[in-house]
Amino acid sequence: MLLHLSEILVEPLHAQISRQIRAKILSGTIEERTALPSIRAMAREQHVSVITVQRAYDDLQREGLLHSKKGKGLFVAHITDEKKQALANGRFKKIIVPIIQGAIESGVNKKGIIEIVQEILGKVGE
Repeated sequence: MLLHLSEILVEPLHAQISRQIRAKILSGTIEERTALPSIRAMAREQHVSVITVQRAYDDLQREGLLHSKKGKGLFVAHITDEKKQALANGRFKKIIVPIIQGAIESGVNKKGIIEIVQEILGKVGE
């Protein structure tokens, strides 16, 4: 599995792994019922510790994105479109709340924030 990890980022390695696998699952790049590499195989492949991969996989299991089969490994769970959207919305909220708080602290009012977001959405949608 191709992941791009960097030790110079502030984000811990296990969070980078779980974020990238989560994105692949939610986008459909990794399909339902797909087996993930074993913890040891992923650790070797990514040049990280087994504990780092274990933490990432645990995070994804807690979110309901992975499930384990005794003696067989970890697999991508069935995720409804509604659940995918809810997970994506939740992740987005975690990202955007500090940005909005920073904007408000910098003097941007709510109307200004909405206008900026609408402007950006207009450009992205082009």
